[in-house]
Amino acid sequence: MNKRILSLILLLLLGFTFILNASSREELISKIRNILSKVPAGTNTSIMIYNPLNQDTILVENHTKSMVPASVTKLFTTATALTTMGGNHFFNTKLLTDDLNINDGIINGNLYIKGYGNSLFADNDLNEMISVLVKLGIKEITGDIIGDDTYFDDIYVRDDWIPNENANVKLPPISALVLDRNQTIVQRKVRKRIRNYTVNVKNPPLFAANKLKEKLSIEDIIVKGTAKSGTATYETKLIAESKSSLRDIISIINKNSDNFFAEILFKSIGAEASGKQGNSFYSQQTILNFIESNGIYKYGTSVVDGSGISRFDQVTLGAVTGILEKMYFDLVHFDDFFNSLSIAGVDGTLRNRMKGTAAENNFRGKTGTLNGVTSISGYITTSGGDELIVGIMFEFSRGSWNFYRNIQDEIIILLAEWNE
Repeated sequence: MNKRILSLILLLLLGFTFILNASSREELISKIRNILSKVPAGTNTSIMIYNPLNQDTILVENHTKSMVPASVTKLFTTATALTTMGGNHFFNTKLLTDDLNINDGIINGNLYIKGYGNSLFADNDLNEMISVLVKLGIKEITGDIIGDDTYFDDIYVRDDWIPNENANVKLPPISALVLDRNQTIVQRKVRKRIRNYTVNVKNPPLFAANKLKEKLSIEDIIVKGTAKSGTATYETKLIAESKSSLRDIISIINKNSDNFFAEILFKSIGAEASGKQGNSFYSQQTILNFIESNGIYKYGTSVVDGSGISRFDQVTLGAVTGILEKMYFDLVHFDDFFNSLSIAGVDGTLRNRMKGTAAENNFRGKTGTLNGVTSISGYITTSGGDELIVGIMFEFSRGSWNFYRNIQDEIIILLAEWNE
């Protein structure tokens, strides 16, 4: 068989393969459009399916349309935090004193508990700090117990930093000093019965200072001053500290869609990037700078909080896909980002979705839900081994969340089964 015949056969085989692949793709797109045809008229729909390795857009509709992202906003928050600070960054809660010599068993001055955005700090961590004081032989504190949350501003309520905001979800105070999610248990008498209720604290630094003073008393450490909020002096001595890594925090935020942790992280981004007191303005600017500096489609995107529970958040699916693409090629931070996402059929907000399908333990993503809104974005590996970015957003006035989630799941499952 001469070379000319061999070349002809090779061209025919390549052409046949191309036809099969084209047919496979057309079939996939046809099936997806058939699924989307079930969406009621008047529903705002945005979908984008993209292969980042070869920059191949498989299907796209309305990817530049501004829509309410709900908790998909957390992808912007966590991606910006990772690239700004890194997964090994630690958020601290510190026990400090302005007495630089405590070897005599007496703190001649104040004891400060200062927070730096450590949202995981809890009662057990406070106990460990106090155990350090006990081991040091501290028996008396002559000054005050002061809670310091000045690493952030004191605008604790999102409604106060977002103009005209009236969020459906009320969160505990967003502060730099956090203890037990800034919540406490109170007892109330209801119909002659005593019941326990979880309530949000009103003044986080004062709450932490009071709790610390109470625990010191239990350990027979005398405090001559009072518990109050304030600011640590410039020159202080570190007695103990408790740390939480950004890696651990973003996993809670993305897998479980934790709004409180997301808002604490939002303020932390602003503080870290600006080198100043953390506030929503610095945070918004940092996220917008992250979008622009990475060449992500920026038009139509406005992020006003870290969690996505504000309906004033507006993003395009093009921007969401850009975030996921940027992180996909980030060799330093991708593993932390990818591992923070919920796994279909396994954990987080996706634990009960796509079970028993090719997408189970395969699709990794972030979900978003508000009244009349459901969104999902993440990574899926096809049966042919291609790694795709997929995003689907709906704004609807007819039907239930489950109806639209089922449509999202059907499309993601199709992609998981696809073998181009």
